[in-house]
Amino acid sequence: MVFNPIQIVPELYQLLLILALFFQSLGDGSDTPPAERWLPFFAGFGIFVAIVSWGAEGLLFGGAYKVDALSQFMKLAIAGGFYVTVLNASRQPSLEERKRPDYFMFLAISAWGLMILSSAVELITIYLALEISSYSLYAVIPLRNTGGKGDRGAAEAGIKYILFGAVATAMALYGFSYILASQHTSYISQLAMRTWTWDGAPMAVVGLTLFLGGMFYKLALFPFHFWCPDVYQGASNETAGFVATLPKLGAVVVLVRLATLLKPGLEITTLLAVLGAASMTYGNLCALAQKDLKRLLGFSSVAHAGYIMVGLVSGTAMGLSAAVFYALAYVVMNLLCFWVISRVASDGRNLQLDDLNGLYKRSPALAFALGVGAFALVGLPPTMGFMGKFFLITSAWDHGYNWLVITLVLNSAIAIYYYLSLVRHAYTHEAGENVPTPDNSAFSVAGASLLAALVLVLGMVPGRVFDFAIMAGKQLLP
Repeated sequence: MVFNPIQIVPELYQLLLILALFFQSLGDGSDTPPAERWLPFFAGFGIFVAIVSWGAEGLLFGGAYKVDALSQFMKLAIAGGFYVTVLNASRQPSLEERKRPDYFMFLAISAWGLMILSSAVELITIYLALEISSYSLYAVIPLRNTGGKGDRGAAEAGIKYILFGAVATAMALYGFSYILASQHTSYISQLAMRTWTWDGAPMAVVGLTLFLGGMFYKLALFPFHFWCPDVYQGASNETAGFVATLPKLGAVVVLVRLATLLKPGLEITTLLAVLGAASMTYGNLCALAQKDLKRLLGFSSVAHAGYIMVGLVSGTAMGLSAAVFYALAYVVMNLLCFWVISRVASDGRNLQLDDLNGLYKRSPALAFALGVGAFALVGLPPTMGFMGKFFLITSAWDHGYNWLVITLVLNSAIAIYYYLSLVRHAYTHEAGENVPTPDNSAFSVAGASLLAALVLVLGMVPGRVFDFAIMAGKQLLP
């Protein structure tokens, strides 16, 4: 197939941003404007660049790289998430000025790796893209300065993320060796024609299970979740906002592609269903006991990883489409919540539930946006979270895992308590003496308002976005 640069223009543009940040990091910054001044504009322009290749299709680089509806959908979502993250981090109080170009460069590299991951359809390519997106996060998580010195909690979070990442990487590579030895190919299109039953190919089943473990680590699915609440708590608010959102998109797109190998009733499919049920139950029960907002959202991530499994085990194109849509909804909802957390904690502190007391008086706009985010994460109408769960439930019902759908519904009821406690503290409790002073600037209010509007609009009129997700699902699994 003739190579057309338009097919990979989002990746090329992101690479240019990385190079620009790299050259800026080499200087002393005296002769160039700070990265936080020019990068938001160019990151925002990256969204329009991603639209340029919206309808592109084709197989590139020896069939290892596929440009299709799913990849372009995810690249646009990654470009949008990267833009919001850059805006949020542009006013990060806990980051030293001299480290800002390096910080933004590593975030850009991670987003670039996730874009590559969106199109990777060969296992080694998937592994390399996963590592590109992960290595840069190992560097940014410890970058948190409090009280004029490095933060010990951030250093601990960085170490935990590296150690768990190393284990997940080793597991994925070990699993890859089993797949290659038993199936004699690493291309997903060819693997889809092989058998994946325990009786027919036990080595392949073991290999795929181990390889999926690397994706479960990025998704924070039980039992690969242990790093999640600790890393969220230790990293700065803005960094945690990135780690909690965009890497999940990369994990979901790989899981969606690999789910095409599976059918309901297979041993691996049943394992995914069991892990999904365990993840949503464990995550929600642990979140009930949390007082630190980022730890609460960390265990919430574990629960939402379980929800996504509902779409993956259905064995239908509609189920894969629902998983893709819910992943997008999860990213938007969490970007909104972390935006509010970062703006309320204007001094860079970790927020406790009591720090939200009386927020409706101190910052009505941020309190409303937090309420929208909390309602969306619960799955209440008319938010995007409600439509995402609705699509998951309807796509998976009557496909052999009705018990998993029922588990999702019961866990959503459990989650009501701790999500709505955010709203309860913001609207029904009076502020104490040591609560932080929120950032009520136009920048803060506009960002929160736009993200809240996006959550509500895509909840009330999700048709266009979900139709595109359905197109992506049907291309993978007609």
